[in-house]
Amino acid sequence: MSSIFGKLLKRKPIAPPEPNRFDELYAGAIGAAANGDYQQAIRLCDQAIAVDPSHADAYYKRGNAQKNLGRLDAAIASYDEAIGRNPGHAYAYCNRGTVQQALGLTAEALTSYDRALALDPTDAMAHYNRALSLQDCSRWREALASYDQALAIDPAYADAHYNRSLALLFLGDFESGWRAYEWRWKNARRLNIGEALNCAQPLWLGGESIAGKRLLLHSEAGLGDTIQFCRYAPLVAASGATVILQVQAPLVGILKSLEGVSALISTGGPLPPFDCHCPLMSLPLALKTTAGTIPASPNYLHSDPASVARWRTLLGEPSRRRVGLVWSGNLQNTIDRRRSIRLSDWMPHLPPDFQYFCLQKDVREEDREVLETSENIFSFDDDAMNFADTAALCECMDVVVSVDTSVAHLSGALGRPTWILLPHVPDWRWMLDREDTPWYPTAKLYRQKAAGDWNEVFARVAADLRLIGA
Repeated sequence: MSSIFGKLLKRKPIAPPEPNRFDELYAGAIGAAANGDYQQAIRLCDQAIAVDPSHADAYYKRGNAQKNLGRLDAAIASYDEAIGRNPGHAYAYCNRGTVQQALGLTAEALTSYDRALALDPTDAMAHYNRALSLQDCSRWREALASYDQALAIDPAYADAHYNRSLALLFLGDFESGWRAYEWRWKNARRLNIGEALNCAQPLWLGGESIAGKRLLLHSEAGLGDTIQFCRYAPLVAASGATVILQVQAPLVGILKSLEGVSALISTGGPLPPFDCHCPLMSLPLALKTTAGTIPASPNYLHSDPASVARWRTLLGEPSRRRVGLVWSGNLQNTIDRRRSIRLSDWMPHLPPDFQYFCLQKDVREEDREVLETSENIFSFDDDAMNFADTAALCECMDVVVSVDTSVAHLSGALGRPTWILLPHVPDWRWMLDREDTPWYPTAKLYRQKAAGDWNEVFARVAADLRLIGA
């Protein structure tokens, strides 16, 4: 170890690029960006541009570095500069589109992608990005066509396969959607779904009998996904398999009530012997689920009666109707920007004649002061709360009103009245144009009628609250 360190010390330092030589400055910027040093890439691009302001690629590379640093407005300005110097710069149009899309400028993004594709119709990424923007406009059939064009150019384009599967599921084409959804494993780390299980035992996707076999079902994504898809465990057990269920540690307590599970273990712990395995979100494919055959028991999870009794005692006799509230989810979720709500935006719309209870464990700093100063929203010590407590509190509520996050799934799985607030383009599982969901019979969906407009949603929720409070 010490000899290696000594060799490193003797290395000749890399000379900085000459300040007046465009080629060296530009090459240095490319190298800095490749190493993830986007600040340095921007500095070197600026110096290169000072030497030669006519070079379109220097603006383009600067825009890429600014995009990677989250400086989205500056990135658009750089792409515009690149396009101004080279109107045929297809990549500048395409990347400008991705930034416009991130800013919610969907119409502008589509214009950028169309221009990029007019210049280079063989750019699979431009077709793919165009499909994403079309989805944001709810133009699903056109989005599928754009995915198909991307895949015709690059049949191994994993992201295009994956997002195409979500579009199919949105549209209720479960047969094709579940099959294509298996492409998620090609980019599992980037999609935040963990890695495929690395084991010698074979993957089971329904092709052979599992009667008499020990089948490991394992979680792969968020807590809400686990709650939604653990419903398949009883069906698998009914096929004659011994079911071992591996889930995230916070869910072990509440999932003890799930029927058909012979062993329940937490993720990261030692695995018992098993014969084959299946990720939870591959079970709809394995069991050939259609929109009409979703296993939709009114309540497939159950709270601990002792915990419910304890919370009822702590809360006391209700003086008014009780409403559980959840207004934000996991910041790491790719659609969190459009699904979560600021508490300060929601509070003016909450009818006063109710008792409101915060059912989310993690409260963001921007919401904490609002919550602490509210006289009609009760909250609990974060450290004292776990999913079993949240489940028991759901049982104590007249209705749970939540954005699309794990508590909405929990309340729905318990069979509680659950109102779910959805953005204009929600997650695929809520499908399109319906106020109910085949996944949770006791849930009601409140969809934005226009992107970003929560006020109209709040008004409908308030009106319905007044009806149950009457």
